[in-house]
Amino acid sequence: MKTEVRYFSGLDGVIASETKISFLDTVQGEIVIRGYDLIKLSKNQSYLDIVHLLLENRLPTVEERTSIADMLKGEYHIPAEVLNIFRHLPQVTHPMDGLRTGISALAGYDNKIDDRSSKINKERAYKLLGKVPNIVANSYRIINGQDVIEPMNKLSYSANFFYMLTGKIPSLLEEMIFDLSLVLYSEHEMPNSTFTARVIASTQSDLFGALTGAIASLKGSLHGGANEAVMYMLNEAKTVAEFEEILHKKLYNKEKIMGFGHRVYMKKMDPRALMMKKALKKLCDEHGDDLLLRMCAAGEKIMEDEKGLYPNLDYYAAPVYWMLGIPIALYTPIFFSSRTVGLCAHVIEQHEHNRLFRPRVLYTGERHSLRN
Repeated sequence: MKTEVRYFSGLDGVIASETKISFLDTVQGEIVIRGYDLIKLSKNQSYLDIVHLLLENRLPTVEERTSIADMLKGEYHIPAEVLNIFRHLPQVTHPMDGLRTGISALAGYDNKIDDRSSKINKERAYKLLGKVPNIVANSYRIINGQDVIEPMNKLSYSANFFYMLTGKIPSLLEEMIFDLSLVLYSEHEMPNSTFTARVIASTQSDLFGALTGAIASLKGSLHGGANEAVMYMLNEAKTVAEFEEILHKKLYNKEKIMGFGHRVYMKKMDPRALMMKKALKKLCDEHGDDLLLRMCAAGEKIMEDEKGLYPNLDYYAAPVYWMLGIPIALYTPIFFSSRTVGLCAHVIEQHEHNRLFRPRVLYTGERHSLRN
């Protein structure tokens, strides 16, 4: 009797792991992070609150939040030798490749690299959270022939990150919105990059290796790179009418339009996108220019009417970052920086309850016989 083999293209709907970290509850419409709804958290909690929640499994006290902020400030600087590596990269190097190189290089400075214990992994996670914004900003600056910018310890974590990206101290509104974006990107169950990190970690590889692989995954335009593609598309138009024409043309040519659709949010708008849409309105009101908001709203309607597709986080995060004055090439590295804490939490959990990932295939090739 032939055994039926079930195959799910792209592992669609396949449960790959148990986790206590996060869950996309499509029934309740919630992004559950350690038992809390991420959207509700984003209205009142800062990124450092989410860091503590993901790594310590509970929201911090005021004193604990201050302690984390101080700890991260002590980890802002990166070795001069790592900065020198960036100087040898060609100017055409994508910032995600510079980031991947920097994270990989940091492994050499870990004198406990073979220790996979939760305690040491958590220490690594905090160190990386302190250093990743520096790597993101200065790998980009060095590759593009700009001067290195030093961290500013008097600023909050998010304000310092913003400053290093733009060279400008943010206003309170800019800091709040940038911090919100970090919260919304922080963790999202089991996308490709998180799965990649867990697969690598399942071999008992180290946290640096797992994050390096996650960066390579996140770089792709079907994952983190979508936010860059959205902004390039928006910049093709000067008016709402022009943007509508661009979308209709892409639809006619059966081109994939970035920023819409999600493997999990099939029939509704990504709730994180709604938060970024509201943030975009605040920025537009502050600037007295709502063109980008009107363009995005028009595109949202076209895609819902024509394809039944709804915006994901990248669709509204892109124009928010644009209005914050952040270079487009840094949008995906920011995504990774935000997600670093979620990825670290997953690697820690994988190492704590490890089983090597080793799936099988449905073979569709030929079988040949050889004569003796």
